[in-house]
Amino acid sequence: MNIDWSEAEWHKSTYSGGSGGECVEVAFAGGRVGVRDSKDPAGPNLVFAGADWDEFLGSKIWQR
Repeated sequence: MNIDWSEAEWHKSTYSGGSGGECVEVAFAGGRVGVRDSKDPAGPNLVFAGADWDEFLGSKIWQR
């Protein structure tokens, strides 16, 4: 499945705070979650299945 991420509504992570540009953005489309660097919106993004994203958010690995 190809998703046109240029049409997606991207949201900055609440964990990015006001750190001066070091932001991660996420978008939801077609049952997938896209993750990109807000400093390079035209650059590559990571794409996760919805269930994989939920598992990632529930894990303790990313909180270290």
